[in-house]
Amino acid sequence: MAKKKKPSKERRVVGFLGIGLDSKDGEKRLTRSEHFLLIGGSAQTHERMQDAAIKFSEALKARGKTLLETEVEEVIDLFHEAQE
Repeated sequence: MAKKKKPSKERRVVGFLGIGLDSKDGEKRLTRSEHFLLIGGSAQTHERMQDAAIKFSEALKARGKTLLETEVEEVIDLFHEAQE
């Protein structure tokens, strides 16, 4: 019998999924970037998600790190800052 791999205790963020549920105009909005997949929302909501994604990516780049090498707590902090 093959040995099962032990689950890794190391937590990592591999990307973000943003879903907007407030669209009433029938438009289908989709934005993909290196770290984000943004789906739906009103024009205003989708734009806010895009702005947060851009700010997050810029902040991550300024720190000289990739998403995978950034600790979960730091990712959370960067994400909260990007939403402000």
